[in-house]
Amino acid sequence: QVQLVESGGGLVQPGGSLRLSCTASGFTLDNYAIGWFRRAPEKEREGISCLSFRDGTTYYADSAKGRFTISGDNAKNTVYLQMNSLKPEDTAVYYCAADWSGRCDITMSTMTPGTSWGQGTQVTVSS
Repeated sequence: QVQLVESGGGLVQPGGSLRLSCTASGFTLDNYAIGWFRRAPEKEREGISCLSFRDGTTYYADSAKGRFTISGDNAKNTVYLQMNSLKPEDTAVYYCAADWSGRCDITMSTMTPGTSWGQGTQVTVSS
């Protein structure tokens, strides 16, 4: 059974840090592109970052550049999103998605049919 599980969310004060994890089971992440997305209340889904296990490329949205870092661990079949200098506007449910195209340009735009999604993890940035 193909499954993605996010973890690491929580409540953090502005300026704080969190590390989100996306762990895959039922398949290996080799040749996949893993994207991190978020959805805030009453806002559209936003693509934040992506890592391609196929070619090693990464992508960051402008809102994430300089603050977030995406990384992967093949042995643990896990992708991480290190989030620093968090702001209240980062508050959202964060999801990861495994796109079998292996291309972040596709994952962050049209996305390949059949992409698998996790259930999400809540990140709340508030004092």
